[in-house]
Amino acid sequence: MMNKKPALRTRCSFRIHHFAFVILLACAAAASAHDIPADVRVQAYVRPAGQRLNVLVRVPMIAMREVDFPTRNGGYLDLARADSALRNAAKLWLVDNLEVFEGDERLAPAIISHARVSLPSDRSFESYDRAAAHIEGPKLAADMELYWSHGLLDVMLEYPIHAETSDFSIHPKLARLGLQVAIALRFVPAKATMRVFELHGDPGLVRLDPRWHQAFVRFVELGFMHILDGADHLLFLLCLIMPFRKLRALVLIATAFTVGHSITLIAAALGYAPSGLWFPPLVETLIASSIVYTALENMVGYKLQRRWIVAFAFGLVHGLGFSFGLQQSLQLAGEHLVTSLLAFNIGIELGQLVVLLAMVPLLELVFRFVANERMGIIIISAFIAHTAWHWMLDRAEVLGKFPPPAWDAAALANAVRWLILGLVICAIIWFLAGPLRSRLRERRRESLGKTDRP
Repeated sequence: MMNKKPALRTRCSFRIHHFAFVILLACAAAASAHDIPADVRVQAYVRPAGQRLNVLVRVPMIAMREVDFPTRNGGYLDLARADSALRNAAKLWLVDNLEVFEGDERLAPAIISHARVSLPSDRSFESYDRAAAHIEGPKLAADMELYWSHGLLDVMLEYPIHAETSDFSIHPKLARLGLQVAIALRFVPAKATMRVFELHGDPGLVRLDPRWHQAFVRFVELGFMHILDGADHLLFLLCLIMPFRKLRALVLIATAFTVGHSITLIAAALGYAPSGLWFPPLVETLIASSIVYTALENMVGYKLQRRWIVAFAFGLVHGLGFSFGLQQSLQLAGEHLVTSLLAFNIGIELGQLVVLLAMVPLLELVFRFVANERMGIIIISAFIAHTAWHWMLDRAEVLGKFPPPAWDAAALANAVRWLILGLVICAIIWFLAGPLRSRLRERRRESLGKTDRP
């Protein structure tokens, strides 16, 4: 009797562990069956017609994880019984996550006009007319062998509107479909050319045909947030203004930096920058180099006569960096490209102003209560130089992975254009540097003369 109890406990323990193992396997299988897909591409058309706004959407069915699609023997999608599940998926993932506006008025939830399954090889969404005809056309044969996770859900949504010439906006809240969601949205207005948008994640409210003031406000906000989100730009500004905190010096340095980055930002936005894959990592490496140089200059010695030239020269490089953040957003400008460029620049300047208003008093407090000015500048600059040096090495390593540019006729022509622009810039610097040096000498003589008076 004494030996049976341990044996009984052993068998019970084994059964409990076996049962737990089965439960874990079942949970793992359920989790794998509902994994969030890594990359999801959504295609959509928006077209106003009379008193109705048509929205055509194509979504991979694998992204619709909370819908039970009916299957038959072999795990194939049961197309004969799938209509209810398809409309449920369209309601859950599309109707409830698309906010559409006519002017400032949000439209009522869409009516699901059609919902069908398409093969992964279908190419009807290459145009609006083909997509609409396909969605309204014959459905797939009921006996087709298609796994539900391989299919595409095509949906036609209808919104009642007042007029097809109204201003329309859309907020696609589709980021939950996958880890990385790309939305190819095409707006087909009644009496204008089609507009194409490439959106990612949750892009917020997208105005399909913005007015100039709407584009202006949007790009001022984009520029403002871009400068605040860029750690390298902020460190460069800190290095620039750290030794010069007087109003006149700050105005001169900030103006030089603004003029420099405005030139290259506008030139790059108009298509004059190289398009090779090597160019963005090259610019990012040069931006890190600019921080290292300015920090080292702060440590060994600095002069206002040279600092504004440094701000202008490196502003040209940072302008190219700003343009990378602008490229994806220019699609939101509509017909107001120049207005949007100006607004983006204004947003950057407002961001710089906010940064300067915060940095200057903070530096004054540090140099007054923590360390004297010269020692404080050296310590802060050394820390920034160390950080930027590692950025520069990491970015140079990325740059080394790309092949060098091919010097064909187009590349040479582009290089000549930038060479001419560089010569014009050098001429401007030479023209401005002379009078500026003269004024600085006069002010120095005046200050010396005042100190020599009894």
